[in-house]
Amino acid sequence: MAVDADTLHPIEASHLHARRERVFLVFAGIFLGTLAMLNILGISRFIKLLELETSGGAPLVFAIAVGVLPYPITFLCTDFISEFYGRKRANFVVFVGLLLNIWVIIIIWLGGMLPGFETIDPTTGAIVRDAAGRLPVFFEIRALTFGAVTASMIAYMAAQFCDVYVFHFWKRVTKGRLLWVRNNGSTMISQLVDTTAVILITHYYAHALPVDPAQPLARQLALFILTGYAFKFIIAAFDTIPFYIGVHYLKGYLQLDPMKEHDLHDNDQPE
Repeated sequence: MAVDADTLHPIEASHLHARRERVFLVFAGIFLGTLAMLNILGISRFIKLLELETSGGAPLVFAIAVGVLPYPITFLCTDFISEFYGRKRANFVVFVGLLLNIWVIIIIWLGGMLPGFETIDPTTGAIVRDAAGRLPVFFEIRALTFGAVTASMIAYMAAQFCDVYVFHFWKRVTKGRLLWVRNNGSTMISQLVDTTAVILITHYYAHALPVDPAQPLARQLALFILTGYAFKFIIAAFDTIPFYIGVHYLKGYLQLDPMKEHDLHDNDQPE
């Protein structure tokens, strides 16, 4: 496809190069935008998926945090980036996601430190709560975000790097064949790492899970992990379809053969 060179920015070596970089920007943008959104909304609300009555009287409640809803899309994005742009670039996007986490926390912290229009108790210097005993909405969200940030960042780093590593591990083992194996194998393992870390750290560090003190804690934590992982597992299984379609289309659009454009042995070298 002929393109007038005058239409290209000097940094764009060619029309094809510009196209490849723009597609990368779309995947990286969706990944980072989703990450910022789920870190703010993360545990602000829990969604009840299912409630089962048991013979013991205490029902089994299957629930997920609202932040879990968009999270599986981040693994699909890193799989696309890994497939077409290589392990190093996928890891770099994960690292930028960590910086974004820190940036979100800085802004939320700063927003709470600067003077606002809230009513302040002159004796304690604290913000006056409303009749229901709640702080202004911003400070409720701020407390939830701070409470879950450690869990989010540790789980995020462990799961995303795990996803990228396992993806390329299966790509080497299968010699580039069986696309569904590396897509599902990497996502499902990394989602287990993520879900377990988030639930355990959120409870033991942030104390932000809606647990019932009258019920056995271990069973409730296991149920949270099982529910979150089951949801992510199902989504991961279904995202194989858009991954296959996307890879098939993008191979032609980007004029990239994932097995030839970046050497597999390069992924084994230290970064």
